[in-house]
Amino acid sequence: MESAAQWLAGYDERLARAAADAKAATESLRQMSGTATSPRGEITVQVGPSGAMEDIRLTPAARAMEAEQLAQLILATAQEAQRTVGAQVVEIMTEYVGDGPALDFVKENMPPAAGVATGPRRADDDDDDYFANPVVIV
Repeated sequence: MESAAQWLAGYDERLARAAADAKAATESLRQMSGTATSPRGEITVQVGPSGAMEDIRLTPAARAMEAEQLAQLILATAQEAQRTVGAQVVEIMTEYVGDGPALDFVKENMPPAAGVATGPRRADDDDDDYFANPVVIV
């Protein structure tokens, strides 16, 4: 049987390992970005790990487009960049938390355009219910 001191030392070691993993995951996520370019190269969009747009570049060809067509192309290109970064986030988090409730939580909180499967939304899903009964990760 292990002594209290041994148990405490093991517990401290597990906590230190978890803290180091969390720090490494945070650093990996901080450096991540997704970039996409429209099919003909008029637009390039870069997004950060949350899917938020960080940079957009338009070529002279983009300026010749109709406003509605340009808006749709920007949106589609941004969504492609979000899918790229979403896949990277899931890959990194899978490495650190494995497949399970924690990874499901990450997937559920990705922006819809990130292309991460989160399971079908049921008709009885209610956002108010979510906040009244939040998901708990143990």
